[in-house]
Amino acid sequence: MDAVSRLGARGKRQTLWIEVGIVLAIALFLILVMPAVLSNFRLNLLGRFLSLAIVALGIDLIWGYTGLLSLGHGIFFALGGYAIAMHIKLEDADGGLPDFMSLYGGTELPWFWEPFYSFPFATFAVVTIPALLAGVLGYLVFRNRIKGVYFSILTQAATIVFFNFFNGQQKLFNGTNGLTNFQTLLGTSVNTQSTQFVFYSLTIVLLAGAYALCRWLTSGRFGRLLMAIRDDESRVRFSGYNPTEFKVLVFAVSGALAGIAGAMYTLQSGSVSPRLMDVAFSIEMVIWVAIGGRGTLVGAILGALLVNYARSFLSEQFAEIWLFFQGALFLIVVTVLPDGIVGWLKSQGIQNLGRRKQSFTYPSLEEDPEVQQERKEIGVRSEE
Repeated sequence: MDAVSRLGARGKRQTLWIEVGIVLAIALFLILVMPAVLSNFRLNLLGRFLSLAIVALGIDLIWGYTGLLSLGHGIFFALGGYAIAMHIKLEDADGGLPDFMSLYGGTELPWFWEPFYSFPFATFAVVTIPALLAGVLGYLVFRNRIKGVYFSILTQAATIVFFNFFNGQQKLFNGTNGLTNFQTLLGTSVNTQSTQFVFYSLTIVLLAGAYALCRWLTSGRFGRLLMAIRDDESRVRFSGYNPTEFKVLVFAVSGALAGIAGAMYTLQSGSVSPRLMDVAFSIEMVIWVAIGGRGTLVGAILGALLVNYARSFLSEQFAEIWLFFQGALFLIVVTVLPDGIVGWLKSQGIQNLGRRKQSFTYPSLEEDPEVQQERKEIGVRSEE
């Protein structure tokens, strides 16, 4: 390794450690300071929004970096919520049937509810069921080279199918009312302030872990390959790679993140229902990422927090017309800031402050020290 490579590696390590320090500082601030500043209601609201930031990261992974616009992440989000809610309902039933099943004339527990007596299985299902569904759906779609608007339409159609299925199953999932009235988890009341603080803190830890996972996936050669698939899939295929495998993997990871987010959201909201599978909610998730800045992990988190806090504030102040504000915000960002807030700061705002312009596609490869070094080595060999 020559001096240029050593300097590049050292610079990357320093940047990584700085980023780790910033993430830890923000996590400690949220865990130690925010509970002293916010009321219990506002803290619970912040915990829910941080949960939504996890699913926003997953959407940014599949849309921002891989170029596949999914309008069906509400399915994976809700499945994660149902998985943990089914365990809680069984624990509350104490060996009997969940309350809603008796109301609808149920006499036996459905077979697929049985494994959810186990808490380890329920937590395992929170991750694996959405990931497997996304993997299977992705494989069926990507192997036929379906992409673009057709992929978006398919995911939206899947959302409608799942919504109608869960909405119509009163005996299995309590239909449109969903699973509510949670009491205990692992023998502890889920509604006490101390338990909710545990859920809030766990959400922060999981969000930090999700960010680290996405940061790892999107950096290095794997991340460049995802961007290459987004920008010119035919060229990637011509180069000898099989984009289907990478797209299936990323879609499955994105689905798993949505499942984790749904479980944490359900624990803090106290309910899960087919409403979370509604098409409108899945589109909202895309709006968060678009406003924050797709292709930027920080933008996905920022967008989820900003939009949901704005919605909360506006719905309290302007209950009748707050949806118009949300639509106007989306239109403004799409027309004026097509790369979102963080994308604009990186491409224009920071440049105006005297730093060089950053790019997100092939030009970024031109500026990468590793690519420059490889070209230098190839040039030396060709001269020899």
